[in-house]
Amino acid sequence: MATTQAPPNPTQRAVSRPLAVVLGLLTAFGPISMDLYLPVLPALTADLHAGTSTAQLTVSACLLGLAFGQIVAGPLSDRFGRRRPLLVGVVAYVAASALCAASPSIETLIGARLVQGLAGSVGIVIAQAAGRDLYSGGKLVRYYGRLAVLGGLAAIIGPVIGGQLAAFTDWRGTFVFLSVVGVGILAASGLIFDETLPAELRSPGSLSHTLRSFARLLTDRMFVASLLVTGFAGAVIFAYLAGATFVLQGIYGLSPQEYAFAFGLNSLGYMVFGFISGRLSERWSERGTLVVGLVMGVVGAGFLLVTAVLHLALIAVIVSLFTMVSGMAMTAPPSTSLALSHYRDIAGTASSLLGLTRFAFGGIAAPLVGLGGEHDATALGVVTLAAAVLATACWFVAGWRARRPEVPATR
Repeated sequence: MATTQAPPNPTQRAVSRPLAVVLGLLTAFGPISMDLYLPVLPALTADLHAGTSTAQLTVSACLLGLAFGQIVAGPLSDRFGRRRPLLVGVVAYVAASALCAASPSIETLIGARLVQGLAGSVGIVIAQAAGRDLYSGGKLVRYYGRLAVLGGLAAIIGPVIGGQLAAFTDWRGTFVFLSVVGVGILAASGLIFDETLPAELRSPGSLSHTLRSFARLLTDRMFVASLLVTGFAGAVIFAYLAGATFVLQGIYGLSPQEYAFAFGLNSLGYMVFGFISGRLSERWSERGTLVVGLVMGVVGAGFLLVTAVLHLALIAVIVSLFTMVSGMAMTAPPSTSLALSHYRDIAGTASSLLGLTRFAFGGIAAPLVGLGGEHDATALGVVTLAAAVLATACWFVAGWRARRPEVPATR
């Protein structure tokens, strides 16, 4: 079995612009799947005669699919390479999106969303693992910073397009659009994405080898700390995704287009602060940048809870959400880099654990924000604050003093 310190990349391969674009599109799987239909979620709820919490299970089902699909896709990509599992996953994603559009009931839609998440998880985990195949050192940190930026950009595009689609089509049309997007990603992946994991670096792929890899990761204190930070940060973000539409539209009366604008502003913060985080992690300190992001997340979530309890004005909600979301964006590049930098040989497996934790925690948190009903934002404030505090506590208990050299700032 490979040692804990995997050998450095023999070469820093030049990555073409088209390949970089494809990796970004793969990163957008999750945000686009989650965000596009959020502006019409209340209309979907009414059309399918579902309750608020039941409708939010369509969010949770996709999140859980994205989580548990990665735990399969990651080890498979370590065994068979990145390309073949990717193409199979994108084909399944296209089919699942079409099934979502045709769903006759909320139960069918929940099931279709689960399959959509399972298929979409392949692109997410392979985008992270391929980055570890191609980069190391400061370039790796920069790459994960770009992934955070592209994820934020997808989150901006998703609700904006969804809000505009709502002007002339129903919620089914948004899933048709997702299916078309999937076809485009499939074509781009087939034409441009070359294999990034050489055959000689692939794992044996046996169950015992996979279990040993998981054990190796979970006995690394730094990896576990980064894993928990990633998970609780995911809970904050996906609780926000599930609850923001009801808070901004149900409580503050924003139209789908106005909601898309407000959501886009917060997503812009995610994009900008994700970019800043990548640069700070590379040039200053990964751990220090992570702490700054955690503090911002706790402050933003705390102010959101105060805003909900005191029924403050819309601007207070926007500022709270912006601070909270931007803080969580700052945690993404350093936590991912700290988790994966020492595991080039099992990057897919390591990425799958990060993805599992992020989306599983998010899937648990998302329906909790609906417990207070459509006209109370207190549950959203409680859930996000609890998750942000837990992320901070896990880092300081398990990760802050863990002895592992940071990624060198090579360029």
